[in-house]
Amino acid sequence: MALDGGVGIGNGITKRPSQSCSVAVEKAAHRADEETEEEDEGKPWVARKWITSLAVCLAALPLLVIMVSRRDWPFPLPSGWTPAMTARTLLGDLIIPGFDEQSCISRYQSTPYRKNLARSPSAHLVKRLREQEALQRRCGPGTEAYRRAAERLDSRRNGTPTTKGDDTCKYVVLVPYRGLGNRILAMASAFLYAMLTDRVLLVDSGASIPGLFCEPFPETSWLLPLDFPLRDLESLTGEVPESYRNLVEDSRAVSELPYVFVDLDHACTYHDKLFYCDDHREFLHRAPWLVMRTDGYFVPALFLNPAYQEELDRLFPRKDAVFYLLGRYLFHPTNRVWGLITRFYDSYLKNSDERLGIQVRVFDGDTPFKHVLDQILACTSKEHLLPEVVAQEPVRPASARSKAVLMTGLSSWYFENIRGRYWQSATATGEVVSVHQPSHEEHQLTGEATHDMKALAEMYLLSMTDAIVTSGWSTFGYVGHGLGGLTPWIMFKPENLTTPNPPCQRAASMEPCLHGPPFYDCKARQGADTGKLVPHVQHCEDMSWGLKLVHPEY
Repeated sequence: MALDGGVGIGNGITKRPSQSCSVAVEKAAHRADEETEEEDEGKPWVARKWITSLAVCLAALPLLVIMVSRRDWPFPLPSGWTPAMTARTLLGDLIIPGFDEQSCISRYQSTPYRKNLARSPSAHLVKRLREQEALQRRCGPGTEAYRRAAERLDSRRNGTPTTKGDDTCKYVVLVPYRGLGNRILAMASAFLYAMLTDRVLLVDSGASIPGLFCEPFPETSWLLPLDFPLRDLESLTGEVPESYRNLVEDSRAVSELPYVFVDLDHACTYHDKLFYCDDHREFLHRAPWLVMRTDGYFVPALFLNPAYQEELDRLFPRKDAVFYLLGRYLFHPTNRVWGLITRFYDSYLKNSDERLGIQVRVFDGDTPFKHVLDQILACTSKEHLLPEVVAQEPVRPASARSKAVLMTGLSSWYFENIRGRYWQSATATGEVVSVHQPSHEEHQLTGEATHDMKALAEMYLLSMTDAIVTSGWSTFGYVGHGLGGLTPWIMFKPENLTTPNPPCQRAASMEPCLHGPPFYDCKARQGADTGKLVPHVQHCEDMSWGLKLVHPEY
């Protein structure tokens, strides 16, 4: 089909496009001829008016083509996506228009690769995101407010007297570390804390973060400037004089310090963890700079703090979707990483009837273990995630379903064994099972740029599956199922090199686990089992002392 004038339009059009532009063109040409004489008589504005109308219609024609034709959309799109959809409608207002789409294609293209939003953001969360964006623009790097705040920090650190600033801009500087999964969970946690306490979030990015993620905030950066006055942030510990631990133990005044350092390592001390009970309005609000070092997901601990409970209830009516929503807002892969993701997905996963993700993480060394392979097979069989195989070739049904299995892990041995199983034997159900693994690095290379790019690509690919099996204790797995809004089957960590029985369990929610939780009741001000204080914070399936968010069914 083609429009008058020879403009080609894609298949599937049921209504002829409006002819208003065509009519305007004809009228403009006719009127321009008639008005030629009047132009010569000193009235050129008439012809110019119609020429302007013609130009507007011609400029609008490509947009008309895009609106009626999926084929002519400038980006390749998965099935079911229409050009009229925007990031605004696809992400429930999590993302606003105004970003340069070409500089970060994934921000607008990632949604159709997954199912519909597993949880929709609350109106209050959307409102607070817009407020945080405005704060980041007003006080972020490159602004006069940031320059003044950094100067005062530098002066106070060196013991130089400073004039009192208004401190209207306050900051939390995040120092994430360990593996990429740890760092992603830390960034999501620190962002929520920044929103709760009206602070600007700045991330000490290290070597790989800028090459992994697009900037999440419009017209500003969340990356800590290279000329930040404090150096060697990764070497800070709870022993430094500025630590929150020392503030609590020595009852020091916040106003005496140039900054406050919070050590939230998974193995931090009792006094460090009292941070989770801090009422920011009464204590830490006096500190314009807060430096936070953490390697995990501490959001469940924030839900135990009475000072934040009312606001968190408004932000997240569904308690099991915090990381999912924050992750969909914050973490958009750069174009290079997005290319790794889409090329693999389109080549190996796209055309299958069903996609299963299996994430393998072994903590007992890099050598493959048979008991881990047995655990994977036992879990997928017990939960009917993969079909059994048979020795005798059955008659294959004419309409056999296909299932693509995406495996991720440092070793290729598990992938090769499971792929061989479904190549050498037919399935009892007649399903066609294909098994794929994007990479096998053999060893974890934390902070190495190419290694981290592959790791992020695989986390995103896991999030695009329909069902997922993950390894207990693995932050890589937490991110994979969390970004996809998938409630995983979690394989228990093996003990004594034996396959656990049962091999896995369906999780209570898609939320990650906090590995180093507090054991202190903020209200009662005494030690407590923090997995039993509120119904929406419970112990994790894979780590009995850990904490995770669930949505209680009252």
